Amino acid sequence: MNRWHLWKRIIPLLMVFSLLLTGCSLVGQGSNPIDPKASVAEEQYGLILLSLGIMILVVIVVFVLYFYAIVRYRRKPGDDSIPKQVEGSHKLEIIWTVIPLILLLILAIPSVAITFSQDEDYTEDPEVIQVKAIGHQFWWEFEYSDLEIYTAQDLVLPVNQRVQFELTATDVKHSFWIPGMGGKMDTNPGNINLLYLDTPAEPEVLLGKCAEFCGASHALMDFKVRVVSEEEYDAWVANMQAPTAAVDADVQSGEELFKQNCMSCHAIESGFPGLGPNLKGFADRELVGSYLEMTDENIFKWIKNPQEVKGGSTMPAIPLEDDQFHDIVKYLKTLTLE
Repeated sequence: MNRWHLWKRIIPLLMVFSLLLTGCSLVGQGSNPIDPKASVAEEQYGLILLSLGIMILVVIVVFVLYFYAIVRYRRKPGDDSIPKQVEGSHKLEIIWTVIPLILLLILAIPSVAITFSQDEDYTEDPEVIQVKAIGHQFWWEFEYSDLEIYTAQDLVLPVNQRVQFELTATDVKHSFWIPGMGGKMDTNPGNINLLYLDTPAEPEVLLGKCAEFCGASHALMDFKVRVVSEEEYDAWVANMQAPTAAVDADVQSGEELFKQNCMSCHAIESGFPGLGPNLKGFADRELVGSYLEMTDENIFKWIKNPQEVKGGSTMPAIPLEDDQFHDIVKYLKTLTLE
C-alpha cells in the first residue's frame, strides 16, 4: 500500500515533466526559434528570454512566500489558540500592486518597440530583395518580383541581406514561417500580408514550413531556405534567367510525354508561373514533394501516384505505362542549372 501511495505522487510529477518536454527540440537544425540565425530572430529571441526571466522570477517569489507562510504560520502541536486576525495591510497591498505593474512595463516597452520596428515596409526600397511567397496545398511558390523569376520549394537568398516578403495564398489559409530567421505570418487567399526578414551572415540551409493547419498533408508542407554567398546567388539568378538547354536524343521521348501531360501545369522556364510548381532547376533540389529524397524511385512514385505520396495534393494521376513514367523521370533529371 505504501508503494502505491508513492507512485500516486510520482506519476503526476512524471506527467508534468512529459508536458514540459513536448516544448523541447534540437538546437542546430536550422528551424528553431531558440537558435536564431539573423537579426530579426535575435530580437524576438531576446523578448522570449526577457519574458521567461520575468516569469521565472515571479514563480520563485511566489513559491518562496508560499512555503514560508506554510512553515512560519503552521499550526503547532498543542496550540489551540486563535491566530491574530489581520484585516489588511496598505503597505503590502501597494507593494504587490506596484511590482506587477513595473514588471509589465519592463516587458511591454521593449515588446511594443520591437513589434513596431519589425513592421516596417520595404517594398519600395531598391536595396531590399522583393519576394512574393504564395501558399498552395501543399507547396510553396516564390516569385522574385524584380527579377521575374518563379520557383518553388527552394528559396535561394544571399547572405546579409534584407528580404521583403509579400505573403498570400491561393486556396486556404497557410502560415509562412522560417523559425531560424524570424516569426511566422499568415498567408490568406485574396489578401497580402507584409513581412521582412534578414538573412544569416554565413551560408547555410534553413528549414521553412507552414505553421497553420491547412489540410491532410499540412505536416509535409516544408521548404528549404538556401542562404548562399553573393557570388553564388548572382550565378543562380543568371542560370535561372537563362533558357533551358535542349536535351539529348535519348531523353526526347520523355520530353514529349512531359509536354503532353505535364506542361499545362508545370513551367520549365523561370519567367512563367503555373498551376503547379515551376520546375526550372528541379533536378538540383534535395527533395521530391518537399520531404522525399531526390531519387529516381521517389520521382517515379510521386508522378505516378501523387495522392499516395502526399494526400490531398491537387496534382492528378496521369494514365501512363511504367516505362513512360521512367522516360519522364529521365527527362526531369536533366532540368539542372549547371
